[in-house]
Amino acid sequence: MKVKVSRKAHFNAAHRLYNPDWSFEKNDAIFGLCNNPNFHGHNYELIVSITGKIDPETGFVIDVKILKDLIKSEIENAFDHKNLNVEVPEFKNLNPTAENIAVVIYDKLRPHFESDKDLEVILYETPRNFVTYTGNNE
Repeated sequence: MKVKVSRKAHFNAAHRLYNPDWSFEKNDAIFGLCNNPNFHGHNYELIVSITGKIDPETGFVIDVKILKDLIKSEIENAFDHKNLNVEVPEFKNLNPTAENIAVVIYDKLRPHFESDKDLEVILYETPRNFVTYTGNNE
């Protein structure tokens, strides 16, 4: 039997969506207001889930405190109140779309969990716009 355990987190960050290989006009046509050269921000909501078998000794899939501390150290400390384009190395050459942010979060967290545990990242950029990434690279 497998069970999914989830933890919610929050961070605020600024970004600009643009492709440096395109003209300002093309960036503006594709990304609109998100192409603002002065950046713009979001109040991101994050849900990180671990799915696995329940440990018969502890009754846990994962100790939620461990999950909480990992999200804090690996994600919140790295992203909160940051300009993603400027201050987060992973986005130096990667457009910080919600999709790419979710993949970066996944990649930062995945090494901390055993291979028999599944990881899922859900990132809300707004209350109505969100992405889900499970590491499935098909």
